[in-house]
Amino acid sequence: MPFASRGPGRLSQLAVWWIDLGIGLQRITPGRPQENGRHERMHRTLKRETAAPPASSARAQQTRFDRFRVCFNEDRPHEALGQECPAQHYEPSPRPYPERTEPPEYPGHYERRSVRTHGAIMWGGELVYVSECLVGRAVGLVEVEEDRWEVYYRDHPVGTLGRDGGRLRVRPIGTPAPGT
Repeated sequence: MPFASRGPGRLSQLAVWWIDLGIGLQRITPGRPQENGRHERMHRTLKRETAAPPASSARAQQTRFDRFRVCFNEDRPHEALGQECPAQHYEPSPRPYPERTEPPEYPGHYERRSVRTHGAIMWGGELVYVSECLVGRAVGLVEVEEDRWEVYYRDHPVGTLGRDGGRLRVRPIGTPAPGT
């Protein structure tokens, strides 16, 4: 999935890149597309007009997508925009696009750990899986209770680290550990 995953923090490579660029993530509840109806409606139209059925080649499929993008943004009026086209409202961002991003910084009371190959950090002498999307990056951990830590990538909550049946594990934030 390009936007989210089922793993800790629901991170994907795309989401991590956006976080690195300072773009905040907004999520809907998994399995609740009605929370984002306009977006889902656009995807239904995109699929109907470009991919159902799919084109015979990748090049032909890309041509369909390119045509759709121009029509959707420049030709087709949108009710939500007072029957104007999105291109009439577009303004380029004044924020410069960085050639590279700075490594994350965490407050002094956070523990900092580097995410190793295969997405794990070393914690208490054990390898604990966090996310393969964060390999080579640093996460910050802050203690919220004795032996329970919240894990962050920059300001994005990834999960809660604690014991689960005797072994350390990162669980989604807000998910109670077994037996609690």
